[in-house]
Amino acid sequence: QVQLVESGGGLVQPGGSLRLSCAASGFTFKTYVLTWYRQAPEKERELIVRSPTTDPSIYYSDSVKGRFTHSRDNATNTVYLQMNSLKPEDTAVYYCNLRRYVGGNEYAYWGQGTQVTVSS
Repeated sequence: QVQLVESGGGLVQPGGSLRLSCAASGFTFKTYVLTWYRQAPEKERELIVRSPTTDPSIYYSDSVKGRFTHSRDNATNTVYLQMNSLKPEDTAVYYCNLRRYVGGNEYAYWGQGTQVTVSS
């Protein structure tokens, strides 16, 4: 059973930094897409980072490009989202998502989410 466990959220002042972690376990497949989403109150869920294992390039949404950095530790199956220069509009619940495609079917797994609040 695939499990994603997120950590690292919290309260930070504008301009500050946080690092989110997403530890993945319960699987042996090597090909998948790891995505970070966030959802602010009363807003649609927003895709902010997309990182396929088959592609070294990482997609960042315009809203986070240049401030957020996604990285991966293959030894521990953990991915990180380093968030710098945080703004109040970054306040949201952040989710990691793992998606794989097998025989034309899509399988998606979600973390529990971690709250990030940017406020003075």
